[in-house]
Amino acid sequence: MEPRLPAPLTEPLGRYLDLLDRWNRTHALTSLPKGERWEELLLDAAALLPFLEPLAPGSRVADLGTGMGCPAVVLALARPDLEVLAVDASAKKLAFVRQAALELPVANLKPVHGRLEDLPPLAADLGTAKALGSLEQLAGWWARHGKAGAPFLALKGPDWTSEPLPAGWEATPHPYALPSRGRRVVVAFRRTDG
Repeated sequence: MEPRLPAPLTEPLGRYLDLLDRWNRTHALTSLPKGERWEELLLDAAALLPFLEPLAPGSRVADLGTGMGCPAVVLALARPDLEVLAVDASAKKLAFVRQAALELPVANLKPVHGRLEDLPPLAADLGTAKALGSLEQLAGWWARHGKAGAPFLALKGPDWTSEPLPAGWEATPHPYALPSRGRRVVVAFRRTDG
């Protein structure tokens, strides 16, 4: 499977990348070359879009370690009826996310500043993360911030199976490929022991 971004998102996501480029000159938000950002940041995030379909309007999605807002921005634009929390400990990166939410505009995108260990529980219906930590670390954070039984989606490389999953959790891989960046997998996992 190759992820696809819905056509209506092309224009706002183009503006997002323009804003990222402007901010990156001053604030050094990413070292990713400009020509690689569409695929690595946005098209990669599109792999999560099918998992949003079962969520009811008003559901809360928490993107842990959002950085510059990926995948949070893509998710919020694709589903304006959801509340999407962009969670990160970096005030600088969240200032950019806040500006993106204002300029695009994306009213349902809510920056949340703080360390995952210190924040009060977010009570989210779905969690996401890209390049944040091991499955074991993510499961620990999700046990705190996800509702009971809520799934978590981790964007991982093909070597994800080398990461141990704690007892009481189950994982299901959903492989996909990016045009030039190769094989990836969405690892959907949830707690099985309540």
